[in-house]
Amino acid sequence: MMKRDELVSYLQEYLVCDDFKDYAPNGLQVEGGSTIQKLCTAVTASQAIIQKAVALQADALLVHHGYFWRGETAMITGMKYKRISQLISHNINLLAYHLPLDCHPTIGNNACLGKLFALETIRMHPASNVPNLLWSGILSKSMSAKAFSVYIEKKLNRVPLHVSGINKPIHRIAWCTGAAEDYIEEASLLGVDAYLSGEISERTYYQAKELGIHYYACGHHATERFGVQALGEHLSERYGLLHHFIDSENPV
Repeated sequence: MMKRDELVSYLQEYLVCDDFKDYAPNGLQVEGGSTIQKLCTAVTASQAIIQKAVALQADALLVHHGYFWRGETAMITGMKYKRISQLISHNINLLAYHLPLDCHPTIGNNACLGKLFALETIRMHPASNVPNLLWSGILSKSMSAKAFSVYIEKKLNRVPLHVSGINKPIHRIAWCTGAAEDYIEEASLLGVDAYLSGEISERTYYQAKELGIHYYACGHHATERFGVQALGEHLSERYGLLHHFIDSENPV
C-alpha cells in the first residue's frame, strides 16, 4: 500500500511528464482514495473498463487514454458524466499518461513494441518536435511483406492492413503506436523498408505508394496494450501493489 500522492509524484518524474506538451493532462485526472493497494491498468478509461475496475475493487485505474482532451467540451454530461460519476462513487483514482507513455525508453508503448517484435539496433527519433516518438529497428532476418504480415498477426493477435508501396523484402522498419500514420514521411526519410502504426487514413495509401514504403496499420488498441501493462508491472515490483490489466476487444 502506498499514498496516492506519492504514486502521482513518482510517475510525474519517472515518465518525465514535464518534458511534454500533450493533448490532455498527464497525471491524476479524477481523485479517489488517498491510499492505493490494488491498481488496474487499461488502454482507455471506457465505461466497461471502469465497471471491471469497480468489480475488482481497484483503488486506482491507470490508463493511456483518459479524459479532458484538447478541444473537447468542458461539460461533464452524458457519457463523460456516467464514467466520472462511477469513478467518484467508488472512490477510484484515475491516472492517465499519453505521450509520456508512448515515448518512455524502457516501458513505453514504442519500446514495448520493439521488444515484442524482437528488433535489433533500435533507435529513437523525434517527430512533431516530440522526442522519442518515432522509433526504428532491424529485423533479425529479412521477411517478405506477406511473411511480415503473418508475423505481426501472431504477435498482436490482429490481422494488419498492409499497403505495399514497394516490391522488396523488409529488413529495417520504423514505427509509432496509435494514430500516427501521418509520420510515414518522416519514417521514409530514415531509409526504412516499412512503417508501422495503429491506424490508417485514406491519404496513407497514396503516401505509401509514392514514398515507396510498405505500410502496416496494426490497430490503435492492439499497438498500445503493452505500455500500461509494463508500467503496472513496474509499479507492482517497486511498491508491492496488486496489479491487474484489463483488456478490451476493441478492433480499431
